[in-house]
Amino acid sequence: MKRKPLQWAALVLSTMILSIALSSCGVKDSTIQEKITEAAKNTPELSNITSTVKDGVVTLTGEVKDDAAKAASEAAIKAIKGVKSVENNITVTPPPPPPPATPVVSAVDEALGKGVTDATKDFPSVKAAVKDGVITLTGEIKKSSLPKLMQTLNSLKPTKIDNQLTVK
Repeated sequence: MKRKPLQWAALVLSTMILSIALSSCGVKDSTIQEKITEAAKNTPELSNITSTVKDGVVTLTGEVKDDAAKAASEAAIKAIKGVKSVENNITVTPPPPPPPATPVVSAVDEALGKGVTDATKDFPSVKAAVKDGVITLTGEIKKSSLPKLMQTLNSLKPTKIDNQLTVK
C-alpha cells in the first residue's frame, strides 16, 4: 500500500507532537521537592539536609555525623521517582577533639612516695618529691645523717635520686 505525501506529513507531525507531549509529562521539580520533604520525615539522615531541585537534578547540602549517613541521604533521594541525578554536597561533621589527657599517677610513684615519706620523717629539714620513679631531695641535712638517708632511699629502688640537699 502506497502512502501519499500528505499522509506521510501527517504521520511525521503526529509523531513529533506525541514525542513532545510525552517528554513534557515528566515529574515536575515541585513534585520531587514535595516527595523529598515527605522522605525527610521518615529518614533521620535527611533531618539537617537542604535540597534544591532543577530539571530533576537534586542538590543536597548540609551536615551529617558520618559517611554512612551521607550515603543513606543520597540513596533515599535517588529512590524518589523523577530524580535524574543527585549532586551530594553534604559534609561530614568532624569528630570532637579528644578530651584533654589527665595526668596518670603511676602505682609505682605512689608506693615509692609512701616509702620516701617514711624514710624522710626523721629528717624534718629534708623535702622529697617523687615523679616518674625519680626522687628529688631538697633542703638541708647534717653530713653525718646523709649516708643513712641515702641508704634508706636506695633500698626503695628508685629510678634515680636527684640529690639537691645542702650538707651542713
